[in-house]
Amino acid sequence: MRILERHFHLRQRGTTLRTECLAGLTSFMSMCYLLFVIPAMLADAGMPAAETATAVVWVTVLGTLVMGLWADFPVAVAPGLGISAFFAYYVCGPAGYTWETGLGAVFISGVIFLLLTVTRLRQMIIDAVPMDLKYAIVVGIGAFIAFIGMKNCGMVAASPSTFVTLGDLGQPATLLAVAGVFLIGALLTLRVTGAMIIGIVAVTAAGMLLGVTPAPTARTLAESFSGAGSFFPSGLFLRLDLAGALSHGLFSIIFTLTMVDLFDNMGVLIGLAQKAGFMRPDGHIRGLDRALMTDSCATMASALLGTTTATSYLECAAGVAAGGRTGLTAVVIAALFLLSLFLMPLVALVPAFATAPVLIIVGALMMQEVGRIRFADFTVALPAFLTIISMPLTFNIATGFGFGFVSYVGLKTLTGRLREVRPIMFVIAVCFAVNFALRLQ
Repeated sequence: MRILERHFHLRQRGTTLRTECLAGLTSFMSMCYLLFVIPAMLADAGMPAAETATAVVWVTVLGTLVMGLWADFPVAVAPGLGISAFFAYYVCGPAGYTWETGLGAVFISGVIFLLLTVTRLRQMIIDAVPMDLKYAIVVGIGAFIAFIGMKNCGMVAASPSTFVTLGDLGQPATLLAVAGVFLIGALLTLRVTGAMIIGIVAVTAAGMLLGVTPAPTARTLAESFSGAGSFFPSGLFLRLDLAGALSHGLFSIIFTLTMVDLFDNMGVLIGLAQKAGFMRPDGHIRGLDRALMTDSCATMASALLGTTTATSYLECAAGVAAGGRTGLTAVVIAALFLLSLFLMPLVALVPAFATAPVLIIVGALMMQEVGRIRFADFTVALPAFLTIISMPLTFNIATGFGFGFVSYVGLKTLTGRLREVRPIMFVIAVCFAVNFALRLQ
């Protein structure tokens, strides 16, 4: 207790060991769905699901431990959901790159984010982008994630005449996914801890009982609870292709990975710091630079271990609400994720239709930010709209960034409101414009 008190200053921050442990458990239950969702998405990119799940655990454990012990933030760091979707369904999809090359891009984006963090460029870029576009980016990614969830469970399907249409709702897997959306939605409304993981387990169990997905064998269960299997992603370790990632065609992908990581982390850390009472009246946040450096280093570790960009998790707001005020909360989260390694064989048993409801729900949660956008100002409304709608319709987060930034700068310039645009915004918009021009060739 003396060691904990000396390092985390529990009394000074009005918390106790019990409160911090409960807060860590609450955050873990709120975000452990990523153990099922992210490996399922990365499996669509051609990566082995079992080893990817192990890599996700190790990145989460290492990043969260550093966040707790060094940055002293009650926040977990883990591979991000939106970035994983971008990686799986664009970088390794329509863009045509291998997952090894994609991991190389993730590593480079982590290096860039680290350089931006230790210089004034990070703060200048963040200050330059208007809040309306930041909110629009969050909403657009949410719409993109929800669209992927609907596609994975068959709620929507491709159509030669209308491009996309209503799927076959008579399929058992689709019906179970719809039920999962209602179940998780109701549990979240009732503020039940671990609502998402409860929904995943319930839909998976129902699918097994109805014969929609195969039930586990006695051998699988024995391996799960005995800790058998691989505890290190040896098949993914150091498989990143840096040479391929440095090719000309990956500029926009690296740029997008860096920008999403930058704004996502800043938004989450600022929001949670305010809830936890870390923010001073002048806006200064204790330990923010260390927290951002932790995220950037965790992203580089992610690429080395074999998974996608690491980011701070907004779900930790549940732990902060439960009283988490120090890095001890993050240490508890890391310990619980480490224990989950013994259950890795169960991850492969979770079907796509069980994780699809979580993607849809997360999309709905991210959509809440749309109310903060100033749609009354059309020089804001149009860029925000283009950012939001282009992400799911083009199946590309980078396109949403480009449409939003270019249209924002263009409208402000044409309407004589040039003074409202920061110089760095011009640089970012020009970079996207050049990228679009290169695609015409």
